[in-house]
Amino acid sequence: MRGNLQTIDPEWAWSEFVPDELSPWTPRLAAHLFRRAGFAANDDLLRHASTSTPGEVVESLFTTTEPEEFVGEMASLARSSIGTGDVKNLPPWWSYRLLTTPHPLLEKATLFWHGHFATSGAKVDDPGLMHTQNELLRRYALGDFSALVQEMSRDPAMLLWLDSATNRKAHPNENFARELMELFCLGEGEYTETDIRELARCFTGWEIKAERFRFNRFQHDGGRKTILGTTGPFGGEDGTQIVLEHPACPRFIVTKLIRFYLCDEPALPAALVEPLAQQLRDDRLQIAPVLRRMLSSRLFFSEHTLARKVRSPVELGIGFLRSLDGTTNTVDLAEAVGEVGQRLFFPPNVKGWDGGRTWINSSTLLGRANLIRRLLDHDKTRFGGGSLAAATERAGVRRGDEVVAHWEELLFAMPMPQEVRTHVARQIDAAPASQRDARLRDALHLIATQPEFQLA
Repeated sequence: MRGNLQTIDPEWAWSEFVPDELSPWTPRLAAHLFRRAGFAANDDLLRHASTSTPGEVVESLFTTTEPEEFVGEMASLARSSIGTGDVKNLPPWWSYRLLTTPHPLLEKATLFWHGHFATSGAKVDDPGLMHTQNELLRRYALGDFSALVQEMSRDPAMLLWLDSATNRKAHPNENFARELMELFCLGEGEYTETDIRELARCFTGWEIKAERFRFNRFQHDGGRKTILGTTGPFGGEDGTQIVLEHPACPRFIVTKLIRFYLCDEPALPAALVEPLAQQLRDDRLQIAPVLRRMLSSRLFFSEHTLARKVRSPVELGIGFLRSLDGTTNTVDLAEAVGEVGQRLFFPPNVKGWDGGRTWINSSTLLGRANLIRRLLDHDKTRFGGGSLAAATERAGVRRGDEVVAHWEELLFAMPMPQEVRTHVARQIDAAPASQRDARLRDALHLIATQPEFQLA
């Protein structure tokens, strides 16, 4: 449907995309789905997707499970990282998981919630607690938002991060109560300062003992409180539930999901947001159904969302490698991604990463190109287990124009300029056999410096 987002019919927007002659199911659309729902697709995934319907591909993303071997490997690696006693060893662990996961939809959703409930190892200097929170986010990433918020309110890392562990009857600490309403559930303008003070009283006596949550009844204010118009002798669970039942909550969460999965800007009008908010209400804040509808929709597969997001550093690095069956040293990968603005387990503040255009400036643009160069030149980087030249041979592409078309299909959300495509193809064709792999890496780095490469 043509027109701008302000005039789009919501019924059309959120109805299921069914390909036809005017809107066929193409590799570009399949790559768009994999890029947004997870961290891009390799050639095999795109080929398989082309023989399925969009609905079947979306459903496969939700029904994928993690094999026991993978779960065991991740647990073993996590224990090793935690055993060092240094939170800085967690980003390489998660980077490895992001790079190798058979369930990218789950990891992408976990990354979303990591930014939503932003907690930093810069203050919570305990790898065990930070890892426990990460697993909590993963457990509920596609499930019950109410349960996630209730669990998060008792999470030791969160209690430390927002000073809730020192919330006492005589001196209530308002930090968690404020962020629960402003950043986690409702957004600005939906509550008063009195609501914050009253909600903070609910959480008095919530503390940590031996790295576990403990309720200290002697430090809890058991008096009556009035929160968002409801009065009673509420405890923390009660206060949290009152916030979750506020009518603004589904709308706030859906708006954040839309920005993360569909488009950075412009913000969708209320008329487009409301059908999904209503579904989230009807589904009692279950995330998977509304996310499935978003990723299956006509709007998602339209020009209104294609190439309408700036890749985050994690999406850039992980997506680049996963598209090309790449592996590398994840200690260096995590470090390189962090240097351009997204250090996992270390969000900049309680608001998380702003995302969108804030990922791009003159400094980070050069840094993002250097990130790709660093991955290409790393002695541990492999593509399909071997060299880049061998990988292109296996893909059945040899001529420069074939290689460029292959990379463009895998890596780009929108076409490269023709002059860039021609220049890169000639550079590849001019390479002697002895220098082919080096020239291919140079060519791949060159296309990664293009503005179009920054978009997802």
